[in-house]
Amino acid sequence: MGFSQRLASDFFERLHRDIRARMEEKGVGLLILDAADDVLYTTGFSFRPNERPVALALTATAAILLIPELEREHAERQDMAAETLVYFEFPGVDRAFSLLARSIGEITGDIAHSSGLSVGRAAELAGLFPNNRVMPTDIVARMRQVKYPEELRLHREAARISDAMVQSGVDLVTEAFRAGKPLPSEIALEAHVVRHALDIMENEHEDIMNVPTLAGGLVYGGPNSAYPHGIISHRRIQPGESFILSLGCRVGGRSAESERTFVLGEPSKEHRKYYAIAQEAQRLGTTGLVAGRTCASADISALTYIREQGMTPYLKHRVGHGMGVAFHEPPWIEAGDQTILQEGMICSSEPALYVPEVGGFRLADTVLVTGQGPDSLTKFPRRFEEIVLS
Repeated sequence: MGFSQRLASDFFERLHRDIRARMEEKGVGLLILDAADDVLYTTGFSFRPNERPVALALTATAAILLIPELEREHAERQDMAAETLVYFEFPGVDRAFSLLARSIGEITGDIAHSSGLSVGRAAELAGLFPNNRVMPTDIVARMRQVKYPEELRLHREAARISDAMVQSGVDLVTEAFRAGKPLPSEIALEAHVVRHALDIMENEHEDIMNVPTLAGGLVYGGPNSAYPHGIISHRRIQPGESFILSLGCRVGGRSAESERTFVLGEPSKEHRKYYAIAQEAQRLGTTGLVAGRTCASADISALTYIREQGMTPYLKHRVGHGMGVAFHEPPWIEAGDQTILQEGMICSSEPALYVPEVGGFRLADTVLVTGQGPDSLTKFPRRFEEIVLS
């Protein structure tokens, strides 16, 4: 049998029990989650977000997923951990949340929602539940930070595939270079590695949870790689340059990313110098991802080293971020986040240098926080000799 991306029903039953326990502690009678990632996390329902509301309503006894008619059959096929309540259309003669309020009835306690709920929707809820206080809560946001064992299995598989994506990109460039053929463009290289990830899932997994951004990433060559979030182009990878493969995927809706900087052909002294500093900074950042320490301490350790090397002009961002259902989510591995790292958190470690007209130098790993030290789920080689493609 192949790898299964689906979480079993008992996972969601346990998750709902844990959420309800926290709701009871805080006096929350109804929790409403309308962000796509929160819905995926709490029900296993994957969908393409648009203007039509999709939301989970959780009470002490019920889990109701509010969906539009056009999602009915799609939801039934996914065997979700909630009963469905279907409205016809948006904006609708009978509004979606009006239907939900009538279905739930009187609520004792507060009405809580995730902090990302729009101001307009929060006002609508306040009007529908005039006898309750409506307020934001971080119950689910905090729970998402610490992974259950079943989630770790998905993250590890996503990390394995992310490493394989990087390897497939290296193979494509190396084979063309050695054969004297035209080298791939950034766009072609990205398409190739995404296709490779999907091929792995199709051939090795018994099911695929098709979430938005199932696989993707950033591919930069030469001077373009000095822009950390630049848009990929039709520019071809060139001999004598460095290039970055920043790639990742989601398995069962759980994310991972793997990233390396490569040099094609003979490396220069600049390549060696900047890569060595980025590599050491990343080692320091990863070393700081230990349960009991703060996110800030990991960031300060790595970025202080970069600044001490005289590289401040080339420093553009923090060490990393949390990963879970989303590629970027709390906690933030940054000097302003005093969150204490806990076992079961998953974070990226990716401090970097961006040198104009030369390129970017960045390594990124998906790291599981444990009490014994960081457990890097991505394992692609990183020694300078291993990233020079000749």
